[in-house]
Amino acid sequence: MGGVISARFDAMGRIDDIANRYVDEWAPLSPIGATYVGIGGHDDRLDDLSPEGFAAQAELTRRTVAELDMTPPENDAEFVAREAMLERLNLSLARYDAGEETSEINVISSAVHGVRGIFDLMPTEGDEAAENIAARMAAIPHAFADYQRTLLGAADAGHISSRVQMIEVAKQCDVWTDPAGDDFYRGLARRVGAEGALGARLAEAAEAATAATAEFGEFLRTQMAPRGREKQAAGRERYALASQYFLGAKIDLDETYAWGFEELHRLETEMRAVSADIAGPGASIDDAVAKLDADPKYTVAGKENFREWMQDLGTKAIDELNGKHFDIPEPVRRIEACLAPTSDGGIYYTGPSEDFSRPGRMWWAVPQGIDTFSTWREVTTVYHEGVPGHHLQVAQTAYRADLLNRWQRLLAWSSGHGEGWALYAERLMDELGYLSDPADKLGMLDGQAFRAARVIVDIGMHLELEVPKDNPFGFHPGERWTPELGWEFMRAHCRVPDENLRFELNRYLGWPGQAPSYKVGERIWLAARADAQARKGADFDLKAFHRDALNLGSLGLDPLKAALARL
Repeated sequence: MGGVISARFDAMGRIDDIANRYVDEWAPLSPIGATYVGIGGHDDRLDDLSPEGFAAQAELTRRTVAELDMTPPENDAEFVAREAMLERLNLSLARYDAGEETSEINVISSAVHGVRGIFDLMPTEGDEAAENIAARMAAIPHAFADYQRTLLGAADAGHISSRVQMIEVAKQCDVWTDPAGDDFYRGLARRVGAEGALGARLAEAAEAATAATAEFGEFLRTQMAPRGREKQAAGRERYALASQYFLGAKIDLDETYAWGFEELHRLETEMRAVSADIAGPGASIDDAVAKLDADPKYTVAGKENFREWMQDLGTKAIDELNGKHFDIPEPVRRIEACLAPTSDGGIYYTGPSEDFSRPGRMWWAVPQGIDTFSTWREVTTVYHEGVPGHHLQVAQTAYRADLLNRWQRLLAWSSGHGEGWALYAERLMDELGYLSDPADKLGMLDGQAFRAARVIVDIGMHLELEVPKDNPFGFHPGERWTPELGWEFMRAHCRVPDENLRFELNRYLGWPGQAPSYKVGERIWLAARADAQARKGADFDLKAFHRDALNLGSLGLDPLKAALARL
């Protein structure tokens, strides 16, 4: 890659200079973020989680926006880069100015989750790795003390998360620190296995990190939760900003809410037809699910065996798609399936390091007590997290130094673009014939229906909308959405264990606007493809469309639509 990077830097314009300089200044301000995107040299430190630390990042963003506003692009590539960067940075500033970034505590996204999660991406072999882990764990008590100051200051200014969310995050802190639970930091120190003085320092740091995490959970319970909002609904103004941030697009929330009902009804109708293929004429969806779950053909026993199954399928998809449907660069043809060291049930992807020494990874945080897996549900998950989903999208973007500046390759991310592409990729694999087994097709449709239900429930609960009187499910017509109705609706339309579903509902209530970004993002990706087909007619080439779209990098969906329309 070295020659490609040098060639790109030789030809860079002013927008690229600004973007690359932003990354250089951002990495020291966000050592956690630097490790996440694979920028070396910062693995021994944590972000400054004080009010001053958040303000310093916002000031860098503000200065960069001002510079971009005064700098015209020199070519179309720079025009796209400038529009993408302005869209993302301006929305980040809007969230900061609204008090969202300094007050946000929910069960999936907060500084405490960022601190815990970054250790999953750190190397563990050798003395340097052990030194970095020990230093970073030792910094946790000070970081969390600063974070407490930030949360209290935000609360004094009227910005505070809901009481329920803070109680749930406190419970997560309990699990992470419980010797009978994840015992995360002590377990990490044991896995590193350093000896002598370094081993003693690592063990000491793990104890300090464990104590600080437990104390932070108690802080949430005793100091923050009593001040927390009783109502979890965000309201229309907060929700509109959140939705625009996660999508990179302004949408009609009421139209999207109504579309959610139509889409879920369409998907469940298709699921019933596939279920009849699986379990016989007249079979229900639950009949088909029961038959598949009882079939040894679709069952894998043991976490490690399941990890190997994911790895084999992910590698096979890369091998078969490369050169035929996508041209996948050599470094991107490597992906790792990993079991996470925690047990919250999350399935997620992390991208490669900047130099690809750390590959892209699919992760599964298997809940405690789960040791048997139904593969028919997860074929589509591997395509979502791997290729042609997140791994192709994220890792190929990281590779394209010949086309994209460093900010575009490493920091640009819109949930609507990324999660929308991953859902689009699931559907694409069906189009390409990879879900010819009705069991795998049902798994894909079930996942899609789950995401459609989230559109309804997320928008409905946060805007406290009326359930349509003529909704196709006959569900509480005319009533106003509440968390209780959200729980009832999700249980009726999702085949997810109650413990996982409860986490999902808490996630929606604490992270408004994020859950719909998957299905709404997919909707916009499909509309962009249809528009390209209509414009190009017989000249439309699907492989070329995917190549050109991904070569734009990750950007908000409104800038994406505009850029694709110019291709």
